Order: sequence, then structure tokens, then C-alpha cells
Amino acid sequence: MMRLEDKLFLNRYQTDKHPHLRIKDREVCRHCDGRPCTFICPARVYVWNEGEKRIETAYEGCVECGTCRYGCAHDNIDWRYPRGGFGILYKYG
Repeated sequence: MMRLEDKLFLNRYQTDKHPHLRIKDREVCRHCDGRPCTFICPARVYVWNEGEKRIETAYEGCVECGTCRYGCAHDNIDWRYPRGGFGILYKYG
């Protein structure tokens, strides 16, 4: 059985220069308890930067599962599907 990380590595992406997700207010993230977005995302799109005290996003690696929309208790993530022709291309569906 393949590990999740190995499966994710096999996927391909058609990256758009326009992000399909964003943090609405980074100040909200500074005061968030636990920062669930940093551990519920299977692709680790959201990472807490301790040095700068902010959430960093890497939308290019998003697997478009939408979990982050429900995992943020503050409704602070604006997530949409990528524009047509962009996003993830699954090797294992």
C-alpha cells in the first residue's frame, strides 16, 4: 500500500498565476488557538511561520479537497476551485 505522501508526489498540477485560495485576514490567524488549517490540510498548503508570526500558503500544491473551508473556525479562508484548465491532475483518483 502506498503512503499518502507518495501518492501526492505522483499527482501533476497545472498551476494558475491567480491563487484560488487566500487568507482573508492574517491578523485573525495570529490569535487562532491551535491553527487547525496547518494540520487538517493533507497537502500541507498552510504552514505557520514562527519567525514572522503568520500563516503562509502554497496554493500550488492544493489537492482541492476543500477541507480548509470547514476546518477554519473563523471562516478566514477564501477557497474556490481553480479556474478551468488549472489545478490538480490526479494519477490515482
